[in-house]
Amino acid sequence: MEMQDALGRRVRAVRIAAGLTQADLARQVDVSVSSVKRLEAGASVGLDTFVAVARALGRADWLEQFDPVGDGPSPLELLRERRGFPRQRQRASRAT
Repeated sequence: MEMQDALGRRVRAVRIAAGLTQADLARQVDVSVSSVKRLEAGASVGLDTFVAVARALGRADWLEQFDPVGDGPSPLELLRERRGFPRQRQRASRAT
């Protein structure tokens, strides 16, 4: 919950700095005011709500922290490497 609380505080601070009320932001991203309130309070909201709010506040950089496009291996590739699997699929040779 600590991370959600910190994220909620950031959202609130950016919203206020942008001069938006919770109702303004909710209208802008087409969600309920209660969704914005829950997000700012550190409660669970849908990922689509968080993404829409981040974009509306001009903070798409928050999203890049979760999924840096093209910067290194994917989580699945890291798991495969950790378990000793090869990075690419290999064909089995046919017995002749």
